[in-house]
Order: sequence, then C-alpha cells, then structure tokens
Amino acid sequence: MYIFFYIYKIDSQLKLIKMKKILVPIDFSEQAIYAAKVAAKIAKQTDSELHLLHMLELPTEIIDPSNFGNASNSPTTLLYMKRAQEKFEKMTKRYFLKDIKVVKSVFFHETFDGIIEESTKQNVDLIVMGSKGVSGFNEILVGSNTEKVVRRSKVPVLVIKNEIENFKIENLIFASDFGPENKKTFPKIVQFAKIFDAKIHLLKVNTVQKFEPTLKTHLKIKDYIKEFDKEMFTINIHNDDSVKMGILNFCDFIDADMIALNTDGYRGLMHFFSGSLSKDLANHAIKPVITFKLED
Repeated sequence: MYIFFYIYKIDSQLKLIKMKKILVPIDFSEQAIYAAKVAAKIAKQTDSELHLLHMLELPTEIIDPSNFGNASNSPTTLLYMKRAQEKFEKMTKRYFLKDIKVVKSVFFHETFDGIIEESTKQNVDLIVMGSKGVSGFNEILVGSNTEKVVRRSKVPVLVIKNEIENFKIENLIFASDFGPENKKTFPKIVQFAKIFDAKIHLLKVNTVQKFEPTLKTHLKIKDYIKEFDKEMFTINIHNDDSVKMGILNFCDFIDADMIALNTDGYRGLMHFFSGSLSKDLANHAIKPVITFKLED
C-alpha cells in the first residue's frame, strides 16, 4: 500500500509522489525516541521504510589537529565509532520497530548538514525529529538543529517534543495568512491529513497589528478549498495578542492533535511570530508540528 501526495506545479497540473521513506535522526535523547515511536506508527500505516540516522560528531579532545585528515582512521576514533554503533544497534531493536523495514546509518558528519544530505540522497518523503527543552514554540523554531532542518528541508518535517502513547491525528490545524504564496503547498497538507482521515481546521489569527476583515478572510480560505472536499475543513478566525499565542490558544481550545505550518526556507517560521510567550505558555505542552516548505 502506498500513500500519495499531490503537489501543484506552476502549470496547475498535478504531480504524483509516493510516500515511501521516512527519515528519523537519532541522538539517543528521549525526544529522539519519542520521534522514532511516532515515525514507526506512520511507517506501519503507510508501509514505508524507516531510515534511522545517527550523525557522529567527534569530541574535540580525540581529534589531533596535526592529523585531522586521518582522524576518522585513528584507533581512538574507531573505538568511538564502534561504541556508537553498538549503542545505535541496541536502540534499533526496540519493540516499536518490530515488523517495520528499518535502514540504519551511522556517519561522521555535522548533524544539520548530515541530515539534509542524507534526506536528499535517500529521497525521503518525510523527516521526523525530536525537539528538546521546555520553551514551547520558541524551542522548536529557534536556534537548534531542528529549526535549521525545518528551514532547509525540501520535504515535510514533523517535530515531536513529548511522548505520545497513542499517536493519532484526528484534528489538524493549518495556520496561515492564506496568501497566494502558500497555496502551492496546500495539496500536500490535504493529502497528509487524508492519511489519517483527519479534519483540517483552517486558522487565520487576527491581531491588532495585522487585522483583516472576516469576510475577506473567508473569501480567501474558500478559494483555497474550492478544489477539495469541503467536509474535510472548518474555517476559523481567532483574535489574539499575537499570532503564536493565537495558534497555541486555538490548539488548546479544540484539543488539536497537530499543527501544520509553511516555511519559506530563509527566515524559517519566525516571520509568523513577534513578541514572546508568557511564563505560563513557555512551558506549554506543545503538540506535534509539521512544516511544509514553500516552493521557490
């Protein structure tokens, strides 16, 4: 069984893409395990290969600057590599990976560059990553390898922060300004939701600084969904102090399972956000966030 994504080309024709490979970077953190569990459930549902990737960054103290070009061949380095592989091998035997086709890779590489290169080399369809910390949206979106991958990845990136015992997507929020530049990625979001038979809650957050009349927003959103089954969607306009607070508050209000956003690849997702979260929201139990890169 294959799950298909449809992507609008410039000439408005549809290009068929099969979802066959899911990449999960593993750094042995709890968050990486949480991500691997979610990815495993998606892989089972879509009959996809699960590519587990560990990027091995050598500690500076075991690299001899005078012999840097041969560092990967030194006895200390080889021992370090062996121990990392043993740890990785043990991790890949976890119960949740049973009955899934798993491809394992361990490389010496900078984490961010290695993830992007491997995702391109393996032609993956989805990257699932864990995110550490307790600072809500800011931790996911700013100053981390996860944020860098979100900005640069050409394929959707699903960010997992907490352990999800019974992963499901019944209610998916797509937060956007619904401008024309975001429309090309919309079919991918729709097809992702169809995998899980999820309802898509289309969300426009109004703020004092960026206010838009309700009728204008409704007309723009209706134009987005005119080619699709209207039963899949709800249209929502939420007023709040900032866009990011609006997304988080609306997510809580409907108890959404996931948030979908677009990223332009240059400023990442930060063009959505201004201001800062309050102390209470800083420790918000953030739901999974999936990002779709805008087409050039």
